[in-house]
Amino acid sequence: MDDGVYVGSAGEDAAVDQGWLLGHFKERGDPRHSEAVEVKWGVHPRGERRARWVRGEVRTALLVLVSGHFRMEFPTRSVLLEEQGAYVVWGPGVDHSWVAEEDSVVMTLRWPSVPGYVAAPEERRAAPDGARGE
Repeated sequence: MDDGVYVGSAGEDAAVDQGWLLGHFKERGDPRHSEAVEVKWGVHPRGERRARWVRGEVRTALLVLVSGHFRMEFPTRSVLLEEQGAYVVWGPGVDHSWVAEEDSVVMTLRWPSVPGYVAAPEERRAAPDGARGE
């Protein structure tokens, strides 16, 4: 990594920071450190859901479906992503939550990367069958 290049596996690296691969929370000097954007690789078993809504969001976000069926919930609508590459974008001030309707993999980008913002572990709820999420 001395040359400013990092090569990794999203699946393996995601386990270190609750799925987050890039953002302000990586050490300065690490090519994955960014104050501009955050990137997450999310692997969610069927039935896993966010236990509490995100309220007062200050960032813009893009969530892209890699596989599965993944539902994003917003105050005024529900969006089901069913085809690989389907995506949804929401901006600052948009409250949201989610549920994995099937085993799903999603990639999320958020910007800017906001120091001090951390989702509490209890904000995710395991699938009813006991499958464990990130």
